[in-house]
Amino acid sequence: MGKAARAGKTATRKVKLALQGGGSHGAFTWGVLDALLEDGRIEVEAIVGTSAGGMNAAALAQGLAEAGNEGGRRALAGFWRRIAALAAASPLQPTWLDRLMSPGNMDFSPAWRLSDLLNRQFSPYERNPADLNPLRDLLAELVDFDRLRATPGPPLFVCATNVLTGRLRVFSREEMSAEAVMASACLPMMFQAVEIGGEHFWDGGYCGNPPIFPLIYMGGGPDILIVQLNPINIPDVPRSVGDIIDRVNTLSFNSSLMREMRMIHFVTGLIDRGELSDDRHIRLFIHMIEAEEELARLNAGSKLNATSAFLAYLFELGRSRALAFLERHFDDLGVRSSTDVAARFL
Repeated sequence: MGKAARAGKTATRKVKLALQGGGSHGAFTWGVLDALLEDGRIEVEAIVGTSAGGMNAAALAQGLAEAGNEGGRRALAGFWRRIAALAAASPLQPTWLDRLMSPGNMDFSPAWRLSDLLNRQFSPYERNPADLNPLRDLLAELVDFDRLRATPGPPLFVCATNVLTGRLRVFSREEMSAEAVMASACLPMMFQAVEIGGEHFWDGGYCGNPPIFPLIYMGGGPDILIVQLNPINIPDVPRSVGDIIDRVNTLSFNSSLMREMRMIHFVTGLIDRGELSDDRHIRLFIHMIEAEEELARLNAGSKLNATSAFLAYLFELGRSRALAFLERHFDDLGVRSSTDVAARFL
């Protein structure tokens, strides 16, 4: 059955999107969103994103405002193609041996090894005192934030971490700007803290990757679809310095999501036991699209690999997982969770 036939025969389902960050692994999310939008049966009710998830969220919101689902697909494709074009001019390239050994790792790349060493020895204030960032310029060019703030559309949230207080800052659609999105993606060993309104921000992943509570507090439908990039489980104990640091970061970036999932599980249990009224409390249905096995085999270097071949691999992986989700779990939307929260997060 074709896409148009499916859309005609089946009512659409409203879904709130929660998009994790993970550098260039965000191209997996691009693939997921492309398949969901193409299918035509999913209505995006709200979006929350962190880091690369925030960039995907901003591009998606702009596209939806311009031309609906097809506009969203075009905006996301345009953003990631420009990312690949920027990467083509960068010295951070996988070698032929890297390509032979992995779809995205850069273990044998001299430029990656040098960059990694410099990042450990010199702060971004020392390496880049002018705070030059082509990604910020690209985002400002591709997303019309003035129009985005003024145009009606799904609620949009991007989060960042206040450097001085450690508190999570959630920027709403009405506050959205290139600076807010870049603050959400500001890894402190790579970029200078982003200043907004006299406050300084680092990557939102330290406090919420992504935060779920904005999607709960806004009300609306019960379905939350998480696109997960940071593996919860990995196959081997990290042994190299880079792998250990990457795992520490992954644990940190997943911790807030796991806490929120535990709370959701707890509240759902209270509703099920009749200790909370389900007409006064939202029973949430949690869904997840991930490729944990494949992404767990990729290391920290791969998150800076934005070559067109690697982004295409992630895009197709994301599309395939989204299509499988729709095939298996579309009928769960609005009815039940398709993810066993207890088994995955507790």
